[in-house]
Amino acid sequence: MLFGIHWDTTSGWTFASSILPILLRGLLVTIEATLAGFLVAAVLGLVLAALNGARSRAISWPARFITEFLRDTPLLIQLFFLYYVLPDYGLVLPAFLTGALALGAQYSAYLSEVYRAGLESVARGQTDAARALDLPASRSFVIVVLPQAIPRIVPAMGNYLVSIMKDVPVLSVVSVLEMLNVAKIIGDRTFDYMIPLSMVGGLYLVLTLVAAAGVRLIDSHLPKQGFPLR
Repeated sequence: MLFGIHWDTTSGWTFASSILPILLRGLLVTIEATLAGFLVAAVLGLVLAALNGARSRAISWPARFITEFLRDTPLLIQLFFLYYVLPDYGLVLPAFLTGALALGAQYSAYLSEVYRAGLESVARGQTDAARALDLPASRSFVIVVLPQAIPRIVPAMGNYLVSIMKDVPVLSVVSVLEMLNVAKIIGDRTFDYMIPLSMVGGLYLVLTLVAAAGVRLIDSHLPKQGFPLR
C-alpha cells in the first residue's frame, strides 16, 4: 500500500489499473516540477543573457563565469549542493523547491544562449529607432527588442522544456515523489517493475508529445518578423 492505495498483482491489467491513480499523482508532481524549473530557467536565463551582453566587463565577465559554471557542472552535483550543503549554512529548502531551483539554474545557462541568439537576430535599426525616440535603454529592451526576439526562439525554448521534463526523475535522489520514483517504490514493494516502469514510459511519451504539440501551436501563432516599431 502506498498513499492509502492497495494493488493486486494477480492480474497484469488489474495491477496496472490499481497503480494508475498513484502514478497520476506522480505525474502531477512531474508536471509541477517541470513548469517550476522552466519558469526559473526562463527568468534567470534572460537575466544572464542581458548581463552577458553588458558593455561593462565588470558586469559581463562575472555573468559569463556563472553561465559557464552552471552549464559545465552536472545537475546532480548542483542538486546535492543545494539540498545537503546549504543546510550547513542555515538555509534549508524543501525537496521540491530545491529540485525546481536546481533544474532552473542548470537550464538557465542553456536558455541564456538561446536568448542571446534571439536578441542578436533583432535588426540594429530597431534599437536605433528607439534611441531616436528618446526611449531609455531598459525600456527599449523591454518593449522593442524582447518582443521581437521571443517569437524567434520559441522552438528552441520548447526543446529545453522537454529536456527539463525528462530530467525531473533526477529529483528522486532528494526524495521528490515524481512519477519514476513512485514507480520504483511500487516495484520495490511488489517485486514487479515491468508494469509500473512501462506505464511511466508511456506517460512520459504522451507528456512530451503534448508539450511538443503545444510549442508548435504557440510557434505557429507568433509573428516571425517581430513587431516593427511605430
